[in-house]
Amino acid sequence: MSRSNPPHDMPDDPLRRALLRHGWLAASAGLLAGTGLLGGCGEHADKSTAQPVPGTAADTPRRSAGAVRFGVIEGGQAGNLDAHKPIGSGAFRGWALYAKLWEWGLDGQPTLALAESAEVNADGTEWTIRLKPDLEFHHGKTIDADDVIFSLRRLTDPALASPYAAYLYSLRRDDVRKLDARTVRIPFEKGQGLVALAECWMSWGGIVPVDYHPVNNVVGAGPYRLKSFTPGQRSVFTRFENYFKAGQPWFEEVHIHDFSDQTARLQALQAGQIDIAPNIAPEQLKFLDGDTRFRIVSSQTDAWQSLDMNLDKTPFDRPQVRRAFRLIADRKELVERVLQGRGRVANDLYSPGDPVYDHAIPQRQRDLAEARRLLAEAGFKDGLEVELVTPGSKAALVFAQQAKEAGVTVNVKQVDSPTFTGPNRTSWAFSTGAGVSRPFLLTVQQHDGPRAASNKTHFRDPRFGELITAALAQPDLDKRKQLVHEAQRIQHEHGGLLIWGFADTLDAVAADIGGVTSDRTGFAAWRTDRIWRREPA
Repeated sequence: MSRSNPPHDMPDDPLRRALLRHGWLAASAGLLAGTGLLGGCGEHADKSTAQPVPGTAADTPRRSAGAVRFGVIEGGQAGNLDAHKPIGSGAFRGWALYAKLWEWGLDGQPTLALAESAEVNADGTEWTIRLKPDLEFHHGKTIDADDVIFSLRRLTDPALASPYAAYLYSLRRDDVRKLDARTVRIPFEKGQGLVALAECWMSWGGIVPVDYHPVNNVVGAGPYRLKSFTPGQRSVFTRFENYFKAGQPWFEEVHIHDFSDQTARLQALQAGQIDIAPNIAPEQLKFLDGDTRFRIVSSQTDAWQSLDMNLDKTPFDRPQVRRAFRLIADRKELVERVLQGRGRVANDLYSPGDPVYDHAIPQRQRDLAEARRLLAEAGFKDGLEVELVTPGSKAALVFAQQAKEAGVTVNVKQVDSPTFTGPNRTSWAFSTGAGVSRPFLLTVQQHDGPRAASNKTHFRDPRFGELITAALAQPDLDKRKQLVHEAQRIQHEHGGLLIWGFADTLDAVAADIGGVTSDRTGFAAWRTDRIWRREPA
């Protein structure tokens, strides 16, 4: 049996020994060291105030009176509180409201949360999950197997039509079984096992009670209980005293304020109306530089920036054009100009922090001569004109300038966010894109895998699909690596994603707020259960 990661305070854990036998821990450590991730995450000295020395009283979390106030960007949507179908900033509120069987570790890998153990069989077709004892929901009900089954079935209910149900593509939802009050057996279709259940379920896998309703009975097991919710304006949550992590959360209340844009939120931060502004734009750093009331927490992540080519549309149905565009991109310039240097160059593949990632694939370099040759081979020796749709990414303008050098005219078409993400979101021939920092087998399920929930590139390769399906059913890390490596080489050569960079996540935090630390997931400032207020100097 193979298991997901245990809590880190288990000194003689059988799972840790099993992982060591299979090489997972060694592979992870070597990967992180090799990519600079062990030392590359942290607060940039030029943008952050001095921090307390770890282990001192000033750096010890403590109960804090009052509220911590977050500012989030709604982007034209009022949001909701649904655990399994969040809209707008509903995903942010979910970090306060809901707890899950697994949670994201700071290294971007899943670790056990409400689950005491999680075991998968040899072909990935059956998971057995056991809850920790004495867990409780906000309204006092003990969390049991029935709630886990209800939550899983609700997420995958066709009537709910959650877009995230697709990640559990082979679930036999009518055959999920309760073994005892704390244990559930979850089956998947034979030949379509899901070893990556933790990755694919956890982001939208809040465990809710059987009497849950997303409007009339908003109950979870997260660090805070709902007090009030005014869509598009403000949400207020109060401390849940029986949260499963001893002593946490630290604040009495969490207030989440909604803003229409980055500028309005920055002004609120500077005016002292909010304490934390997650994921600020790099160009806003200059307005906070030198202001000792704030610090910038910078996290090196796998959050990627891309230009997405639709293989169903001309001219990107021609592989030579896709290869040419990837050779046109000056990735270093894009990182410097678009991300203000707060990131690193990418190689058209996502999830480099995953132990299965193939680092042996050579980094693609700019080569305008070869790009022109490929375009001529595709029938565009006299030049090419394309439209690039974007909700306002600076990357579109920078790439348009770069493309001129190869005889390609890129006409940038800016649309508003609701239009960009609306019904036509997967129909643009050429558009800007991005993805969050997640392991490979989840990301491929989201973006360009055989059952991808939102495949903007319409990449469909039979061999690639076979490899991904096999990898999702393969618990052995070394065998899974072989499958993923072959799949990534197909992606790198034939796919439609031009992934040019990985962006650091920048969180602006009031100087007296603790608990926001560098986080591979990019969600450092979302972890409401970790955040506390420091003693005045």
